[in-house]
Amino acid sequence: MLDLILRVSVLLAIFASVFVLSQLVLGGMWRSRSRTAAVNRRLELIKLGSDRATIAAQLRKNAPSDFSQYPSLIARPLRALQSALFASAVSFTLGQMLFWMGFALVLLSLGLMLLFSLSGIPLTAGVVLLAIVLAACVAIGLPVVIVNIFAQRRRKKMEQQFPVALDIFVRALRSGHPVAGAINLLTNEMEDPIGSEFGIVADEIAYGADLTDALESMADRWDMEDIRMFVVSLAVQAETGGNLAEILENLSTVIRARASLFMKVRALSSEGRMTGWILTVLPIITFVSMFLINPRFYTDVARDTIFVVGFPSLIIVYFIGVFWIRKLVDIKV
Repeated sequence: MLDLILRVSVLLAIFASVFVLSQLVLGGMWRSRSRTAAVNRRLELIKLGSDRATIAAQLRKNAPSDFSQYPSLIARPLRALQSALFASAVSFTLGQMLFWMGFALVLLSLGLMLLFSLSGIPLTAGVVLLAIVLAACVAIGLPVVIVNIFAQRRRKKMEQQFPVALDIFVRALRSGHPVAGAINLLTNEMEDPIGSEFGIVADEIAYGADLTDALESMADRWDMEDIRMFVVSLAVQAETGGNLAEILENLSTVIRARASLFMKVRALSSEGRMTGWILTVLPIITFVSMFLINPRFYTDVARDTIFVVGFPSLIIVYFIGVFWIRKLVDIKV
């Protein structure tokens, strides 16, 4: 019994020593990195010696466009995808993503059809349609879902940072800084995404753009009502005068109260939103899982001629249901 206690004590001592040592080493490395790393992406690019015009173009390369030259049925998904690409801060453009998704779709479709053919399954119209749909789920659905997840995370961080940015802006104004100086302070002190966004505004102002127009462009890029209220407050104060610091302090209070109300609504509607997610994702997971477990469950049915009509109809009904569910759980605050 004594030997067992000693053995456990030694093992615990070794574990505690390794844990404390790793924490000290990793903590020192993290503190050293935090002292030397740039605050945001824009400052990092400036530190590397890039030109400010080039930096602004790089940071705005996925800024949402209106796509007015396309029909509404095509323009809306393109606009939504480009907005998600901009918010997620990925390195590729909309055209590059569409190209690689199309390339992956063709490659996976041909690969699945070749696999079906080698398995002795005749390539009827239904089997070809099944292969294209399976390839689309992987080549189109998966990248879009991943990009939207990253975009939602950065949008949420932007919403959380904005009231803090307003507080810094108010303190800068009260300490005697002009509006342009307060914006420059935000670019040097705030992390991404809001630090780089105000950096773009500062660069646009430095190149001759109007302050209100530059801030409106930022609001359009992120499609945030909080930024639009900030722009309206600046525009009204510029026209009518008044204490800008006090106006923005009240605006910060309103934004925080609105965010608190929004979180309460999200908490109360969490069950409905989770149900909506399950009803949206479950058919796709079931479809892919059943195909991976037993491919002939679908390939045998796909040989029937009615599959060519029934399967696309089922997909259309599914997307109508997804659209309807999103409308039901999308509560505006």
